[in-house]
Parts: sequence; C-alpha cells; structure tokens
Amino acid sequence: MFLGMHFLLYSRDPEADRAFFRDVLELPAIDSGGGWLIFGLPPAEMGIHPAEDTPAAMTHAGQELATATVYLMCRNLAQTLERLKARGVQHSALREAEWGIASSIGLPGGGRLGLYEPHHPLAITPAAD
Repeated sequence: MFLGMHFLLYSRDPEADRAFFRDVLELPAIDSGGGWLIFGLPPAEMGIHPAEDTPAAMTHAGQELATATVYLMCRNLAQTLERLKARGVQHSALREAEWGIASSIGLPGGGRLGLYEPHHPLAITPAAD
C-alpha cells in the first residue's frame, strides 16, 4: 500500500538546515532541482500520542494535516552525542524514562531535533551501521 514516508521539516533558515543535515548529520541527499535537497532517512516507526498542549493539526497544501515531533533513534545516544560534539553540536540535558534516554540538538534554522536511544521493543529492523 505504501512505498515510504516523506515528512516536512519547517525551518526559518532552510539552506542552513539542509547543509547541517548533509554535512554534520551526514544524511544522504539528492538534489531534486535548484538546490532543493531531499534526504534519505533511516527506517522509521511511529507512535501516536495525545495532543495535550501541542496542536493536533496544521494547514498545509490546503488541507488540515496532523502535526508531529521528530526524533532520530540512536543505538548508543552517548556515542552519538560525542560524535556530534566533535562537530560543534551542543545538546540538551539527557532525560531518562522507561522508554529510553532522550536529548535534543539545535538546528541552524532555530528548531530542535530530538535524539533518543530506545529501551522499548522496535517496530523496525534497524539499519546497519
């Protein structure tokens, strides 16, 4: 039924964030034209959480679509944060919970990207390192 998932990351400085994802996070990308990069991502899984204080939807392309929070999953969060620190990337304090350990990093465009080491069973087969 589905061939993949494409998500949109909104940025106040898309060029800087694209360079960050390409050069610092080293995600593979293709240029879909005019420097507009589309990034390949690791396998994904999705959890559905209550909306609480987060807007449940926003308008895009004339339709009301669900909002989302993005986390990149890490086999070893401490090692990932050390690699990023060597590239000048700072992170938030670690937060431990029954489901895993989480942190976040700042993006050049002003947003934040979540990182976490899951302690729950995975719905995916992780990509090889």
